Amino acid sequence: MIVVVPVDPPRDGLVLSSLADGSPLTEAEAVSLYEAAVADVCWAVASSGGDLLLNYRDAETLPDAYADGDPEAEVRALALDALGDETDVRFERQVGSSRAARVGNTVTHLLEREDAQSVGVLEPTVPLVDRTQIDGAAMSLRRHEVVLGPSTEGSTYFAGFAEPIDFTDAYAMPELSTLASRAADAGLSVGFAPMLPTVATPAGLRATVAGLEARQAAERPGAEATAVLVDELGITVGTDGALERE
Repeated sequence: MIVVVPVDPPRDGLVLSSLADGSPLTEAEAVSLYEAAVADVCWAVASSGGDLLLNYRDAETLPDAYADGDPEAEVRALALDALGDETDVRFERQVGSSRAARVGNTVTHLLEREDAQSVGVLEPTVPLVDRTQIDGAAMSLRRHEVVLGPSTEGSTYFAGFAEPIDFTDAYAMPELSTLASRAADAGLSVGFAPMLPTVATPAGLRATVAGLEARQAAERPGAEATAVLVDELGITVGTDGALERE
């Protein structure tokens, strides 16, 4: 399976922008969290049987306010920091006017032009993912044409395809049911991966922090870059379920 991770250049106000308003994090801290999550996701894919493809946004697909500098170099630097220079990583720019179009163009190209057996789109904001979930999704794509990984609030952290679907507005919320409906409309079988939170929303961040705390208590390592950052920032989940700073 080719595992596509769509990555934005890590810039203030561009990545995880909702967390600055809905959590105790500043914009700069949200960027650091994004970088840590990307590192953990890249490491999980590199440890799996999948082939990692970082699909980056450049000046043509970024909002005008962020269409400067060298986005590719910033994404390559993220991968280098996470994996070193000995891991084989493919970089391709995103093409399309919307998220659904960009995902659809990449998936369809890989399946139809490069004859990939299967393609999985893995969000860069799901640090709790590990190689077992990635390899399990690849195995499920041998039985189903589409495999979806549910996340919080009706979103998805993973969407795998052995056959393309109609991607027009396919990521309209709730993503999970929209993608499943598009697959069903195409007569494709749908499977599901285990549910995992992302750090893209305050609710997902709370669930991720709780998951990190549970893994630490159980002495089960994982998501090391995100765990270190969360510990440095002193982020915890309080008894009322809200995020707190120590």
